[in-house]
Amino acid sequence: MYKLVALDMDGTLLNSDGAISEHNKQAIAAAREQGVYVVLASGRPIEGMTWALKELNMDSDNDFVLSYNASLVQRVASQEVVRSQTLIGSDAKAIATIAHDLGVHVHAFSRRQGLITPEHNYYTDHEAKINGLTITLADFAELDDNEEIMKVMIIDEEERLEAAIAQLPSDLYQQYTIVRSAPFFLEFMHTNSNKGVGVKALADFLNIKQDEVIAMGDAGNDHHMIEFAGLGVAMGNATEATKAIANYVTDTNNNSGVAQVIEKFILNV
Repeated sequence: MYKLVALDMDGTLLNSDGAISEHNKQAIAAAREQGVYVVLASGRPIEGMTWALKELNMDSDNDFVLSYNASLVQRVASQEVVRSQTLIGSDAKAIATIAHDLGVHVHAFSRRQGLITPEHNYYTDHEAKINGLTITLADFAELDDNEEIMKVMIIDEEERLEAAIAQLPSDLYQQYTIVRSAPFFLEFMHTNSNKGVGVKALADFLNIKQDEVIAMGDAGNDHHMIEFAGLGVAMGNATEATKAIANYVTDTNNNSGVAQVIEKFILNV
């Protein structure tokens, strides 16, 4: 019945050590042997996903990947773009100004410059570390208005970020897709970019129906694809809001909840 499985990485496919369990690897391999497409759909840049794609043997040109919360959907090997909807420099400038006024940090992913931030901070350093990236210090006010920006993130410790979110201008929610991917990350994408739109675009590209899609995640940036999928799955460690919109709640990321869904709904074991 199911032909496409979209998996979030952090808090879903990956355990608390940032690794893929053998149980998850075996279940994914078995599903793929049955002709099921399994794709990673992450807020991460592609550079932070490559190791996992290789480890899962999902790095051929018949494999696809959704990065930057599906702002970019592409074939893995050739990097052929299936769908792309991004921001521009003027967006980064505007969001950075708001972040400054609210007293929180900001960084962004530029197609040309990579991970950029006005000043070093713990959370940008964390982003760089988990994705194997270098940081480019950049004055956002000097960005070219038309520079391609994959996404912008307001970042800070949870309490400060919560306070900033409460003060965000309401019209921002009409201008951007805004999702919470972690307690310390608030992400801004193009209004027509989110994991649900990305998974739908890939399903359409592969001639797969909505009710033939499974999507699994644990946080706010997964909600769109969980709501789109025929079977939307929340991890046992997911936020309560994520569990509330899911069709099914599986085990935690530390107990191979991904494998358990694949076994139950695809492998019938």
